[in-house]
Amino acid sequence: MTATRQHPPFHAISGEETLRTLESTKRGLSAAEAARRLERHGPNRLPEPARRSAFLRFLVQFHNVLIYVLIGAAMVTAVLQHWVDTGVILAVVFVNAVIGFIQEGRAEQAMEAIRGMLAPRSAVLRDGQRRQIEATDLVPGDVVVLEAGDRVPADLRLIEARGLKVEEAILTGESVPVDKGTAPVEAGAALGDRSPMLFSGTLIAAGTGRGVVTATGGETEIGQISGMISRVEVLTTPLVYQMDLFARWLTVFILLVAASLLTYGFFVGHMSFAELFMAVVGLSVAAIPEGLPAVLTITLAVGVRTMARRNAIVRRLPAIETLGSVSVICTDKTGTLTRNEMMAATLAASGDVFSVDGTGYAPEGVVRWRDAEADPAQHDVLWEFARAAGLCNDAVLHEAEDGWRVEGDPMEGALIALAGKISGDGATPFEGWTRVDAIPFDAAHRYMAVLHHDPEGGACIHVKGAPEAVMDMCADQRGSGGGTAPLERGDWDDKLEELAAEGQRVIAVAVRTVAAEQASLAKGDLEGHLTLIGLIGLIDPPRQEAITAVADCHSAGIRVKMITGDHAATARAIAAQIGLRNTERVLTGADLEAMDDADLAEAALNTDIFARTSPQHKLRLVTALQSRGLTVAMTGDGVNDAPALKRADAGIAMGRKGSEAAKEAAELVLADDNFASIAAAVREGRTVYDNIRKVIGWTLPTNAGEALTIIVALFAGMALPITAVQILWINLVTATTLGLALAFEPPETGTMHRPPRPRHEPLLTGTLIWHILLVSGLFLVGVFGIYFYATDRGYSPALAQTMAMNTLVVLEIFQLFFVRNMHGTSLTWAAVRGTPIVWICVASVTAAQFAITYLPWMQAVFGTAPVPLRDGLLILAVGVVFFALIETEKQMRLAVRASQRERRAP
Repeated sequence: MTATRQHPPFHAISGEETLRTLESTKRGLSAAEAARRLERHGPNRLPEPARRSAFLRFLVQFHNVLIYVLIGAAMVTAVLQHWVDTGVILAVVFVNAVIGFIQEGRAEQAMEAIRGMLAPRSAVLRDGQRRQIEATDLVPGDVVVLEAGDRVPADLRLIEARGLKVEEAILTGESVPVDKGTAPVEAGAALGDRSPMLFSGTLIAAGTGRGVVTATGGETEIGQISGMISRVEVLTTPLVYQMDLFARWLTVFILLVAASLLTYGFFVGHMSFAELFMAVVGLSVAAIPEGLPAVLTITLAVGVRTMARRNAIVRRLPAIETLGSVSVICTDKTGTLTRNEMMAATLAASGDVFSVDGTGYAPEGVVRWRDAEADPAQHDVLWEFARAAGLCNDAVLHEAEDGWRVEGDPMEGALIALAGKISGDGATPFEGWTRVDAIPFDAAHRYMAVLHHDPEGGACIHVKGAPEAVMDMCADQRGSGGGTAPLERGDWDDKLEELAAEGQRVIAVAVRTVAAEQASLAKGDLEGHLTLIGLIGLIDPPRQEAITAVADCHSAGIRVKMITGDHAATARAIAAQIGLRNTERVLTGADLEAMDDADLAEAALNTDIFARTSPQHKLRLVTALQSRGLTVAMTGDGVNDAPALKRADAGIAMGRKGSEAAKEAAELVLADDNFASIAAAVREGRTVYDNIRKVIGWTLPTNAGEALTIIVALFAGMALPITAVQILWINLVTATTLGLALAFEPPETGTMHRPPRPRHEPLLTGTLIWHILLVSGLFLVGVFGIYFYATDRGYSPALAQTMAMNTLVVLEIFQLFFVRNMHGTSLTWAAVRGTPIVWICVASVTAAQFAITYLPWMQAVFGTAPVPLRDGLLILAVGVVFFALIETEKQMRLAVRASQRERRAP
């Protein structure tokens, strides 16, 4: 294949000539040829943006106010020839940089993995069969099948187009979708006028089409434009940004306090500058939460990866915060609450009802009439059903190792299987028929129509779609004895209600014979001219895991509302099986249109089932629920769902059946289209938020406690209970281990039994501020208590300071175990057992403290002395008392809240 992008100009030649130039056919490439071309052309992806080298990433870790302070302090201590202090400070600087470098690398890896999971897939023809492949595997010559909502995966030359409109704003700036066709245009046509071409990255707004790939990767039009390369999202959220800003201002405040103390101590207290300077350095390190933003970032990274493992892929990180406050989930039914494995179960014709046997999408099984196998030769209407089901269809069935699979819409796959059962032709019924034209399915008109020429030269139109829409276009119905009869609309409505009440999804099929020479299809050919064949009832059983997930959501105070395009009776039947509330009341799209915004807000609050809805109705429902102060999560899959997904607080797109437009608009993508994954995402969102609060709830009180010990000692004019270099050591050891351990905390036991938190609840709540004051005060009492005890017993200053330092570390460890359970008791075996990473971190800190206390060379460096066993047990006892006090205070607080909830409950 020698064609290039410039020669020939594909927009100036026909689709057939393009196929010949690219050495392809309308059946697409063979798998072997596609593999050869992939090796030659490389993957279909844009060039990777230039990344910072690992060395530059490491240097960036030193760009921090506290690091500048510490480097300055190291220079001063070096001038004063305090070489030990200089070495410890530089060690703190270096270790902090290494940890930041590792955390940033993990965060980038997490986002890279997510970007890989979000890589788009494309429907292509390989060996004449429709297949779903990764868009990166596309090669020139591939034939791609496109539908409304798809993102164009490469530059394509159209060979088929039906009502095709494309949004090309990213390339041409054209604000409205442009029409596309297959006719060639002039070779010198501007980019925006090349109507037979589709360009990578643009979006299909309406219609369907097929095109042959002319360019991939960097050779595409978008690949030639600089600045259009997508980058990995920065791992942050508004919450993390706020905490980063808070940490910066707190740093400024602490530095001002430190400067004031330095001035006061030197000029008023007449203290030694060297000792005073080191004390102020220790104060700065103790009080500034330098590691807080980094630990919050790694907490987010852990949450994002955990969600991805549960098939909930986060596209926009603020959604993690939003999920923790979701109070309503509006969900689709098909494939989300149900298995999305449709199978035709009932055929209702005029005067006859047939049942269909089979399993899944296998085109094998029998049709029964009055408990006996029905012979299509004796029931002509079965052939009518088979032709409508098999021809008015864009899906493809193929047999895989684990059973039959469908490429395309699951409902259409079930209809192909039905046609195969009746005709006996397996997965390829009526191959001799030629499709001439089609009207694709659209939510606005709710039907699909196709025009075929049969092998004998006749022409026929088949239509399938929503029963109301199809019957409205029918002039008559197929009679029970053959021929036609007047349409008995009332009888059909009764049959529709009966099938829907059994939980079946019902579609109607109709037919019209037209002149053999007819070669185009318009809506005027349908309205008032069709003959109704009958109704097809399809079943899609509920997902067992969805039933459990709905119950979990209800226990978490989250309302679940089903919004479906199905018939009201079908929706009610499935809702009852799923476990939704208020199953007696169902509102339809017509009901919603008759309501003003105020009435809709009230109805949306008290109704859980909405049937026969359009994407526009979804948008109104989201707005109505939000007007009542609710935080709304909304699922969607179609291009028309994008406005509702954007409007929702947490838009959730379907990863399998969802269009690229829906995924672009959503904050989350479900890889498995399963409602249980939504519930799991909400649980994980609450967990991430809890863990962020735990990190803050551990960091700020411990930092405040460390700082207070120095401030009180300086203002009291007494010796420091913990030296500055020991404070540096504590921050080096604990901040990099104990604080980080909280990022990996699993969900607490009652995570899904708590009501949603208020959406705009501040992170620094009154409870957290009180906790900071309480803990820092107890730290102060504990540290000074041990220090005064040691000096009272005549211990050396080194031993007294060593005992005070170890007390501070013990208190921080007990604070860790306390803060791990914010919403329940910490006095359970599960809480004591903890997680492996918690005990690894605690063991590491304990080992480090034993080393600094008992190893001679570390005693010389840090000015420590060995602590007697009895005094060591006393320090441990102080930690136990501290834990008992804060745990008792928590239980009192929780009891008061429970009492308040009981009083508020009706």
